[in-house]
Amino acid sequence: MLNPHHLELFYHVALHRGISRAVRHIPYGIQQPAVSGQMLQLEQQLGAKLFARTPFALTPEGELLFAHVRPFFEKLPSLEARLRAGLAPQLRIGAAEPILRDHLPAVVREVRRAHPTLQLQLRSGYQPQFEAWLLQREIDLAITALEARPAIGLQHQSLTRLALVLLVPRRSPVRAAAELWRNRSPAEPLISPAATETIARNFQRGLARHRCTWAPAIIASSLETAAQFVAEGYGIGVSVAGAPVHRGVRELPLPDFPPVEIVALWLGQPAPAVAATLAALRTYASAHWGEQAATPGRPG
Repeated sequence: MLNPHHLELFYHVALHRGISRAVRHIPYGIQQPAVSGQMLQLEQQLGAKLFARTPFALTPEGELLFAHVRPFFEKLPSLEARLRAGLAPQLRIGAAEPILRDHLPAVVREVRRAHPTLQLQLRSGYQPQFEAWLLQREIDLAITALEARPAIGLQHQSLTRLALVLLVPRRSPVRAAAELWRNRSPAEPLISPAATETIARNFQRGLARHRCTWAPAIIASSLETAAQFVAEGYGIGVSVAGAPVHRGVRELPLPDFPPVEIVALWLGQPAPAVAATLAALRTYASAHWGEQAATPGRPG
C-alpha cells in the first residue's frame, strides 16, 4: 500500500516542478534531503522513475500518478473547511503544566466570549514535543518556554520574558545574590528544577558568567515545591519573578542572568479560534506577566 505522506510530497514536487521549490511551499517544516529520500522510497515501491531531477520533468509514470493524486490534494483545503463549518470549533493546545493550570483558564474564558461552543483539548509537554505535534497537526497552538530557535515552518509570538530570581528563607542573612558569588561555589544547598528545564539551564548559564559552580542538592518538580522547601530551610531556590511565592521566603533579583522567554507557536495561517487565543494571550501577558515582547515571529 502506498504511503499517503509520500503521495502528498510527490504532489508538491510535481506541482512546483522540483524538490527545492516544493520545500518552499509545503505548509509544514521539512528539509530537502528528507523529501528526496522519501521520493526515492516511493519510486522504489512503485518500481518506476517518476521524474527527472535536472532539468525537472515528469516521466509518463509520474504524469499518470500526478493526474490521480492532484484532484484529491487540491480539493482537500475546501473539504476541510466544509467539514469544520458543520462542527463546533475545536482548539488543541499544548503548554507546560503550570501554564495549563494557572494561566490558561483566564485566557480561554476570554476566547469563549467570541466562540462559546469552543471545544478544548489540552496536552502538557516541552518545546521539542510541541513542535513535533504541531508539524504532525496533532495540536493547533503551543505555549512554551523558548529553549531553541523554533523549527522551520513554525510561526512564533513572543509573549513575555520572565526574570530569574533566587528564593531565600525570609530570615536569611543573604541580602543580594552577589554575596553568593564571592566564593565561586556557594556553600548553601541549591534547590532547582531539573537540568532539562529552561529555568535551570539559564541559571547555570548565568552562573558561568560569574565563574561560579553550584550543583543542585534538591531537584524540585515545580516552582511551588521549590518555594516550600526553601521556606522549610532546606536551601536556596531558583525561580522566576511572578511565580507563586511562599510567605516564608524572599526573592533576590538576578538582573544579569538570561530570562525565560515564553512564546506561542503555531503552524501556517491561524484558524479563527487560534487567532482569538493569540490575541487573548497577548492581553493576558501584558496584564499578568510583566515585561512583554509581543512581536510576531517569522517562520523559523
